Amino acid sequence: MRIVLVGPPGAGKGTQAEVLTKNLSIPHISTGDLFRANISQGTDLGKQAKAYMDAGDLVPDEVTIGMAEDRMDAPDAAEGFLLDGFPRNEHQAQALDAYLAGHGLALDGVLDLEVPEDEVVKRIAGRRVCRNNSAHVFHVEYKKPQAEGVCDVCGGELYQRSDDAEDKVRNRLDVYHRETEPIIDYYKRQNLVVTISALGSVEEVTARAMAALKDRRTDGAA
Repeated sequence: MRIVLVGPPGAGKGTQAEVLTKNLSIPHISTGDLFRANISQGTDLGKQAKAYMDAGDLVPDEVTIGMAEDRMDAPDAAEGFLLDGFPRNEHQAQALDAYLAGHGLALDGVLDLEVPEDEVVKRIAGRRVCRNNSAHVFHVEYKKPQAEGVCDVCGGELYQRSDDAEDKVRNRLDVYHRETEPIIDYYKRQNLVVTISALGSVEEVTARAMAALKDRRTDGAA
């Protein structure tokens, strides 16, 4: 299957992408991974991206599109993939359509993870990270440490990252609504979008996602 995964910050896209790609035996292609891989490998696209980033500028769509197309050309993506973070806007969505059409392919579906805005803020603003190890993550409500402000794993101090502050989260949501959410309408016009609730446990959301994707495959969607 060839799937685009969309949803606001805090919807759990990364977690669901990992589980879904294992279940479907397809690679997870995320924008973040594309940038890191191209920059670390010193590819031409990576050098271009780094130059823009070092200058504090946004990386142009064409650079991101080029990275995505190179990754989709890889042998492990021949039978499908899950795109996470790409396309980010309608121009990138049109470029993806053109790439797929040029290879005689099409998307099977666009999975939209829906989360109320207040829940997004609660999820992200409530995160607390260990200063000793950023992989140790807790939450003031959903995953409380045994002792307030102290990491259960190593005893390090837990703190709120600046990007997780409520005002920063709401700004990220504004950017999402303005720049990325319009691609949902773009794909709705192609009858590709399936929207599911991202509330509940990881397992519950995965079950909804797999059922929605199975329905699209059963319906014979292109």
